[in-house]
Amino acid sequence: MNLQKIETFSTEFVCFVRATAEDGAQGWGQVAPYCADITAQVLHRQVAPHVLGMDCAYIDTMVDLVRDREHKFPGAYLRRAMGGVDTALWDMRGKREDKPVCELIGGTPGTLRAYASSMKRDITPFDEADRFQRLRDAHGFDAFKFRIGAEVGRDQDEWPGRTELIVPTIRRALGNDVALLVDANSCYSPTKAIEVGKMLQDNAICHFEEPCPYWDFEQTKAVTDALDIDVTGGEQDCMIANWKGMIDGKIVDVLQPDICYLGGISRTMRVAQMAEASGMPITPHAANLSLVTLFTMHLLRSIPNGGKYLEFSIEGLDYYPWQHGLFLNDPFTIVDGRATVTDAPGWGVEINPEWLAKSHYQASTLG
Repeated sequence: MNLQKIETFSTEFVCFVRATAEDGAQGWGQVAPYCADITAQVLHRQVAPHVLGMDCAYIDTMVDLVRDREHKFPGAYLRRAMGGVDTALWDMRGKREDKPVCELIGGTPGTLRAYASSMKRDITPFDEADRFQRLRDAHGFDAFKFRIGAEVGRDQDEWPGRTELIVPTIRRALGNDVALLVDANSCYSPTKAIEVGKMLQDNAICHFEEPCPYWDFEQTKAVTDALDIDVTGGEQDCMIANWKGMIDGKIVDVLQPDICYLGGISRTMRVAQMAEASGMPITPHAANLSLVTLFTMHLLRSIPNGGKYLEFSIEGLDYYPWQHGLFLNDPFTIVDGRATVTDAPGWGVEINPEWLAKSHYQASTLG
């Protein structure tokens, strides 16, 4: 069946996409969060004209056609827009076949170990340790990620001494049986990153994310080669050629594609397959509780080289107020530190009609 209609429901932060086939079958997807209203414009102007009228079964063909037709626009917005259509069509296919997306791409429903992911730097080390302890007690998390350095900080900390304090503080508070991960968000030069990395190793940190400016593979490679800790990265990259270079060059130890940034499930599966051939694990970036985390749950239940954990944002409505009221059913319950992919068709989630009614609506239709 051919794609007949693409609708977007957007705010500044979230844009859901509804795809409709000529027989009336529908599916829901999402573009990447943040500036999502701009991405919606890109979708209607630069994606919809190429994919409307195409067979809904040929998702890979669609995303490649958009790439080729819009070859002068190779950047993030186009890929984010493509991902909205891709993820909606996977949901449509799952509903047609009465299968969850994970099953369509080779996996099964079930549970996943999750790590509690903090986005905060405006928090003291002691307050961060306290909330991690509460989350462990309430939900059974046994892995946690926190921020070090400053975002693209040019070797500067969020405030002097914070990194050197928060690392041992969190380790002492949670003990040695808990896995600890850190994210530097492109803070450091290679020399500083290696210095910090050795301190992380001394505190049994297992994951050092984006130590250097993410766009400079040579800098990151120097850190990867110098440390025993897993150096990780890749969330920002949306070009398949960059991913090939990252994999072939062993720039990091663990790859972190973001399904929404990269352009959908189909393109992320390509990266996962390249990584599998090189023996590299995939621990995707999923930094909020919009559909990106649900997409990631299905992916991790399906690929043989899935990493140790699912990233699970612990920031509530105080930090991300735009997360309020997105879904009728909650797909993100954590029990004993694990999230669950159900056997419901497609993504297994219902978008809240009240949220949709308050959003900005646009539609592109064949003909």
